[in-house]
Amino acid sequence: MTADITVRKEGPGHILSQEALAFLIHLHRTFNDRRMQLLEERAKRQARIDGGEVPTFLPQTAAIRSGDWTVRLVGGDFQDRRVEITGPVERKMMINALNSGAKTFMADFEDSNTPSWNNIMDGQVNAFDAVRDNLRHETKDKVYEVGPEPAVLLIRPRGWHLDELNIEVDGRPMAASLVDFGLYFFHNARALIDRGSGPYFYLPKLESHLEARLWDDVFTESERWLAIEHGTIKATVLIETILAAFEMDEILYELRDHSAGLNAGRWDYIFSIIKKFRNDPTRVLPDRAQITMTVPFMKAYTDLLVATCHKRGAHAMGGMAAFIPNRRDPDVTARALEKVTADKRREANDGCDGTWVAHPDLVPVAQAEFDAVLGDRPNQVVRHRLDVDVAAADLLTTTVDGGTITEAGIRTNINVGILYIASWLRGNGAAALYNLMEDAATAEISRSQIWQWVRTGSRTDDGQEITAERIREIATEEMARIREMTGDQFAAGRYDEAHDLFLDVALSDEFIEFLTLPAYQRIEGAI
Repeated sequence: MTADITVRKEGPGHILSQEALAFLIHLHRTFNDRRMQLLEERAKRQARIDGGEVPTFLPQTAAIRSGDWTVRLVGGDFQDRRVEITGPVERKMMINALNSGAKTFMADFEDSNTPSWNNIMDGQVNAFDAVRDNLRHETKDKVYEVGPEPAVLLIRPRGWHLDELNIEVDGRPMAASLVDFGLYFFHNARALIDRGSGPYFYLPKLESHLEARLWDDVFTESERWLAIEHGTIKATVLIETILAAFEMDEILYELRDHSAGLNAGRWDYIFSIIKKFRNDPTRVLPDRAQITMTVPFMKAYTDLLVATCHKRGAHAMGGMAAFIPNRRDPDVTARALEKVTADKRREANDGCDGTWVAHPDLVPVAQAEFDAVLGDRPNQVVRHRLDVDVAAADLLTTTVDGGTITEAGIRTNINVGILYIASWLRGNGAAALYNLMEDAATAEISRSQIWQWVRTGSRTDDGQEITAERIREIATEEMARIREMTGDQFAAGRYDEAHDLFLDVALSDEFIEFLTLPAYQRIEGAI
């Protein structure tokens, strides 16, 4: 134990070393006050939007948007990202992802990971071992080992809004983001550089370029602490909030020495639109299934992302294909793979430099579409989308032609929301549900849509008003279906707890910013 830091639970000694804890203390004392100020700014911005303010491109940063600048080039093993696979930091899943044939693997401490202390510490151990080619998992039936040509490793720390309640500095909880980043960087940066790679990251849930500036300062100070060359850290920012969509240029500018581009985080982006405009009856979205990447406001967002990145010499990464092939139902798999193929073909033709998949079987499907466009080139950053001209109204006009709210959509939101939260509470943040690999964004969309539909007095396509009472009735009916579906596993599955939490966040008087905040309190032994 290092003075002035309290670690409430035991952890692996080589991860929680005296030197590593000293680094965490330094990060906390240097940056946590700024983090808290930026979170306060988020709340103030939301209050202004609730009062009628309409987001737009920032007038005070117009010179950055019109300026002739580029980010520092990404080199080495991080130039070709045509297929990136993602998954939690669980040991066997990491091995399978590294062996998947994807160019890179994003190991996720965030939305596909339940942040229990054991999961976080195991994830750090697994990353430590992966960097040193020691990642191995043995069961009584099989030995899992990383092959000779693994995917390049990237890490996604948790967002700025989350605390790590098991580590306190000066009596205050540490930022979960600084814990995840700090431990991984401290232990692995030098080893990664020595093997010809580097410390590569994904940054989630940013809402402004000032939040990106904070990350850039964290990176610069961390490189100084370990005497590593400035600009060695490379980070891709997920544009998964509507406010960040108006500040893409500025975010790249703030991170320009450390930037590896932007990613279209489609599911969280939809959640953000619902959340930010939750009280606006003119921006009520229809069933989630009807919000495809080809509806105008989603196409505008991704086109702007590609054009912005390539103007600045940065990678533009496409969104997630969450389908899980079902070997017991080849017809379902065939239809889904047709949709995945079309989605990846669209991204490659639109100029994306790579894309995301959630399952190893999707790697060759996605790669074939990007190979057809890229050929032997590692990316298509040189392809400028001069045809793109996106105005603020294009991002904000969220009307979906023919869009409707259906009872089936309501039931899906409630059913999937409860199932996912139950999985999360059991310690699994990457849940296979109805042939899709779901993470926290799914539950966030599900509960926020219910909240908005009830709050705005929306009606289904058959004219029924969506009320809190009706939501509770449907939730009771869906719980009966879940009980029948899970059978003997229901009692231990935490479904009743998930039902209560879902209704709490879907029907609360005040909108809860992230359902993972109250859910974190419910993880057994989390605090």
